[in-house]
Amino acid sequence: MLNERDDQPRPARAGEDLIKVKDLKVHFPTGGGTRRAPEVVHAVDGVSMAIAPGETLALVGESGCGKSTIARALIRLLQPTAGTIIFAGQDITRVAERALRPIRAEMQMVFQDPASSLSPRMRVETILSEPMRLAKWNRDDIHRRVRELLEFVGLNETAVARYPHEFSGGQKQRIAIARALALSPKLIICDEPVSALDVSVQAQVINLLKDIQKQFGVSYLFVSHDLGVVRNVAHRVAVMYLGKKVEEAPRANLYERPMHPYTQALLSAVPRPRVHNRVKRVVLKGDLPSPVSPPAGCRFHTRCPLAADVCRQTEPPLREIESRHSVACHFAGQSIAG
Repeated sequence: MLNERDDQPRPARAGEDLIKVKDLKVHFPTGGGTRRAPEVVHAVDGVSMAIAPGETLALVGESGCGKSTIARALIRLLQPTAGTIIFAGQDITRVAERALRPIRAEMQMVFQDPASSLSPRMRVETILSEPMRLAKWNRDDIHRRVRELLEFVGLNETAVARYPHEFSGGQKQRIAIARALALSPKLIICDEPVSALDVSVQAQVINLLKDIQKQFGVSYLFVSHDLGVVRNVAHRVAVMYLGKKVEEAPRANLYERPMHPYTQALLSAVPRPRVHNRVKRVVLKGDLPSPVSPPAGCRFHTRCPLAADVCRQTEPPLREIESRHSVACHFAGQSIAG
């Protein structure tokens, strides 16, 4: 279990957000077949969000809900179908690939599996220096920066001559984080960055990410399915379900007063170490519907214990119930625990 630290920075909400996303949609057409028409996968279907400088927004939800698709669309590894992405005051939604290069110096990504995100044919020095070489840094500055990065992420200078396969999983992820820091980005997108690591190593990597934020003021979009991890890293949490955002709130509000039935079910499954803090587990019936043909009305109604006719007919808007606490549910705030 990770230990929650009290030194987590509290970013101010005043001023402009670093990144703003409005009504983002990412759809994937399928090939169809000889006897059926092509279909469309609604991976992300109208999501809006914003991240302030020095803030961590966590995206949580089941596999297939659109979390990683959003992460890749923000950094333009995927082309959005619709919507807008404003980064540092600039619309980057449809910026050409060449024009994206200087912008990408300020937006970096840490992937889930460090073994597959690091080239097995490159030594660590080459991996870390590549972003700086592409940015036309001189050799002396690159040499100094590589050593600084290794020291900051807790690796010995001798690591420069070794290959990724010579390191443990946690050390590989430290190298991946060092590479993301190379050009001093303003935003780092973390896509399940600790899910492939042992629990004890997870704590070390999470604490490293928090130290980076405290020292350099970077913003994070933290994608995870693990609400235990999210509680120790996020300032705000957005809950995704089948391509839609169903709830968003500051961390403490969401964990103490979840208002969407889906959020309540997710939190009921989080292990709790103390007996008096146990919450009755809510087991949702059925499987996640297909994003090819999402249900009408509320997309969660096929699995929701509170579902009524209005849920099957009318999609609930995402509305602010409390200060900075938004929920998309006709029965927001009602408990599903029997």
